[in-house]
Amino acid sequence: MNKFKRYFCLIFDDPALRSLISKEFVIGILAYFCLTFKVFIFIGGMSDIKNTQESARKSIVNTMLFIASIVIVVAMWPRGGEYNIFTLLGTLIMVTSCYLVLYLFLSHFRPEILQVNRKMFFIIFIILAFVGMTRIVIDLGNDNILYLIPFALIPIVIRTFYDARLALFILLVTIMLAGLIVPDKFSFVFSSFIAGVVAIFTLTNIYRRGKMVFAALMVFVCYSVLYTGISLMREGTFIDFNWSEYKWFLGNGILVLLSYPLIFLFEKNFYFLSDTTLLELSDYNQPLLRRLAEEAPGSFQHSRLVANLAEEAARVIGANLLLVRTGALYHDIGKIAYPDYFIENQLDGSSPHDKLDPLASTKVIINHVRNGVVLAKNFKVPEQIIDFIQTHHGTTVAYYFYKKYVDQHPEDKEKKKDFTYPGPRPSTRETAIVMMADAVEAASRTLDKYTEEAINELVERVVYLQEQDDQLSNAPLTFRDITDIKSTFKKRLLNIYHSRIAYPEREA
Repeated sequence: MNKFKRYFCLIFDDPALRSLISKEFVIGILAYFCLTFKVFIFIGGMSDIKNTQESARKSIVNTMLFIASIVIVVAMWPRGGEYNIFTLLGTLIMVTSCYLVLYLFLSHFRPEILQVNRKMFFIIFIILAFVGMTRIVIDLGNDNILYLIPFALIPIVIRTFYDARLALFILLVTIMLAGLIVPDKFSFVFSSFIAGVVAIFTLTNIYRRGKMVFAALMVFVCYSVLYTGISLMREGTFIDFNWSEYKWFLGNGILVLLSYPLIFLFEKNFYFLSDTTLLELSDYNQPLLRRLAEEAPGSFQHSRLVANLAEEAARVIGANLLLVRTGALYHDIGKIAYPDYFIENQLDGSSPHDKLDPLASTKVIINHVRNGVVLAKNFKVPEQIIDFIQTHHGTTVAYYFYKKYVDQHPEDKEKKKDFTYPGPRPSTRETAIVMMADAVEAASRTLDKYTEEAINELVERVVYLQEQDDQLSNAPLTFRDITDIKSTFKKRLLNIYHSRIAYPEREA
């Protein structure tokens, strides 16, 4: 117990507080954190229906991250002459409340973040970094330097890897924590929050450099206008106006431009995937896509058509457009290994499968998934793109060769697993869209006539069979999403295969 007492005295280095710390106080603090731990674990258990051992471990790790973060923020709290045990207790309650609200938000709206500890650590790191910067600036003695801290970076960085709603919420939590320790709380919280919201709305596409410069300019304008309004509200005149303070707002806007290097660092260290990287990967001059175009041109054209179909479907349901397009372009790169074994690359009508038995043919066909994963890893393709390669056939059966084998061996019906893709099944909206687009585009090549009725029947049948095979059950798609996706496929296929006017031959 004496060790715990010395520990608290070391953190809260205040003579008045030292004299008040007792055995009962230490026990109370430990009981408070035990209660906090139980609350976080309870919320984590409610958000996880399966309650597996792995998810329980992740929940405990996340809880420890939250509690450690609470301790760090409380330890950074400024302590004046009136700081005592009750002040400490109030600080704990306020900080814990902020983190508890954040935990509730994540568990209800973004539970996938709580399932990956590095993603949770990334968010905690962002919050602690800006609260820490605020604490350091307070010690400098000039309150206006606080406006040099680029809080608008928080929503920009978070939005790059997640969405605007999460970015706004993380910004709000960080500003509330930092606002509790600054002298002029209202001006700081109000100005920083509005500037962050403006940054979110102005920076729609971070991969466009002009957008970033415009966002930095808008942050400067926003801080300047709000400072002018608050000053006029308080002073009621321009006479005592301190125009030199605008230099801090200009510096804040310039620091917003640090988003690019910061995003690059976070992307590499936390294994995220930004829109800029996706644009680079989707360039047809990328070495792997170049090989696919040269060695398996039919598969490359198929991948482009799948990308167009999938991108339009993603746009309709609000999925990640760039991720879907890039994943679709890479989903069949495994066909580079044996391109002649796939019908889209067979030009003379002959097929190597004519000389193979169905089991051998199936092995070559199914292995294009494994070969694609190996190629992608050799070329340093991100894991998020490799997911598309692994899941675009899910655990479906190579039915053509399975049917051929059953016809040849009617007595042997236990071989179905040898004709089944290894999976896994799609677990995100994006991978599910590419799976559906891949199957629909491939099946559309078999139509004799590209009429509206034929295309409608084809799309309905392909998606229905995937649903019956339980391939879409792990993806967070609603019935409305699937309906919209099918409608998009039908429209796009009709546009691709529309009829043309027969022009008369030109006379010489």
